[in-house]
Amino acid sequence: MTRTVDGRLAYADLLRVLATIAVIVLHISGSYLSQTAVGSSSWTALLTYDALAHWCVPMFVMLSGAFLLDPKKSVRLRDIFLKYILRILVALVVWGTLYALLDYGHTDWHFTWSGIKSALNHVLWTDTHYHLWFLYMMIGLYLVTPILRAFVRGASRGDLHWFFLLVFVFYSLLPTLQALFPNQMALPVTWSNRFNIHLVLGYVGYYVAGYYLKNYTLGRIAEFSLYILGILGAVATVWASTVLSRHQGSFCDILFEYRSPNIAFMAVAIFVLFRYVLGVSEERSRRQRLGGVARISFGIFLVHDFFIMLLRHFGVTALSFNPVISVPVLSAAVFLCSFAVSWLISKIPLLGRYLT
Repeated sequence: MTRTVDGRLAYADLLRVLATIAVIVLHISGSYLSQTAVGSSSWTALLTYDALAHWCVPMFVMLSGAFLLDPKKSVRLRDIFLKYILRILVALVVWGTLYALLDYGHTDWHFTWSGIKSALNHVLWTDTHYHLWFLYMMIGLYLVTPILRAFVRGASRGDLHWFFLLVFVFYSLLPTLQALFPNQMALPVTWSNRFNIHLVLGYVGYYVAGYYLKNYTLGRIAEFSLYILGILGAVATVWASTVLSRHQGSFCDILFEYRSPNIAFMAVAIFVLFRYVLGVSEERSRRQRLGGVARISFGIFLVHDFFIMLLRHFGVTALSFNPVISVPVLSAAVFLCSFAVSWLISKIPLLGRYLT
């Protein structure tokens, strides 16, 4: 595996940077899908960008699991709380408060003490800005990390395959089929609910998948099968969502769920692609630059919506001009501004590393 000079995995850094960009693309394109006429050229462009960027959140989870679940990496219980969870909590308090204040006063930029206290109360009750949900989910994964590390340390490859099968059936396939065909799936879903299998629910499947894909070598047949499934997942996300939306007359987001099979196939295929195909470059300067951006990708993720809100305040959105062009242009602008701010924040002594 190609590594940067400080031991970082080059393909993981590249994936982290691209996943951060994909989040920005998702938020810029997806915000206006419900406000655009279904089937119009603008709607189709927004849906396509949004659909093809939805692998980003599972990717972040897989990258975390790839390193934190690796038995070769020393991760003590105190590290979980003092290094990982503490960083998330500080970020939640600081960024959650800033976003809460902006959400409260951004319309007329008029703040009152009662309004400020109300905004802070929203933070206390976890009613924070929409994209910060990811931080709460990561805290949950960190809490079960010691248990999952023990599991993967003692599990055989066959054990992991069985685990992934259960995850796919009970967390991904059945809920998606239930959403698509509620009447026909009533009996299977009733049975699955009776089983009360919670160990394989939530984002734990992606978390363990990151460890598996980083530490186990896939055969050529498995590798190319995943590429095919990833392409089919991408096509299904765009095509089937278009058909479903036209049928109901409004945007249908069933296949945009991060747990849906089509999104899972996309995310896994991209991870495998970067590990086996695009993660082999030895060009040192490029890998060093990627490592620098990857180190503050958390900060870019946290700060990017400030710039989306700022653009919206001045009337600039994905619908301001042709979305085919506006989405990548605005995404690039938001990414560069977010990178600059995140880089500056990272230079703050002590606090910087908790906020970026």
